[in-house]
Amino acid sequence: MVGGMGGRGGIGGMLVGDGGAGGAGGLTAMGATGAAGGAGGNAGLVGSGGSGGAGGQALAVGAVGGNGGNGGNAQDIGNGGNGGNGGVGQAGNGNGGTGGGRGLLLGLPGAPGLT
Repeated sequence: MVGGMGGRGGIGGMLVGDGGAGGAGGLTAMGATGAAGGAGGNAGLVGSGGSGGAGGQALAVGAVGGNGGNGGNAQDIGNGGNGGNGGVGQAGNGNGGTGGGRGLLLGLPGAPGLT
């Protein structure tokens, strides 16, 4: 049985704010592949993108964990979020997600925004 897909991260505030983190992938059993983690949310004009969610865990022998979600992108100022971790499988691990793109200008992370 395959676990549910992780939720996508929330969008950051319109001007200042961080994108929400992606949801974790669901657990699996009976040799199924783990669900992928959700992607991180995008930041507003100032702030960091949210981190990608973790991939789902595959619990049976030979199963493969889901891939971690991709990190969100910062729009103008700030850094993109980190990619999520790959899921754990007893015979193989899922791949970590790609980190989000960097903002055009370097800047400090913004205050938490709406998610």
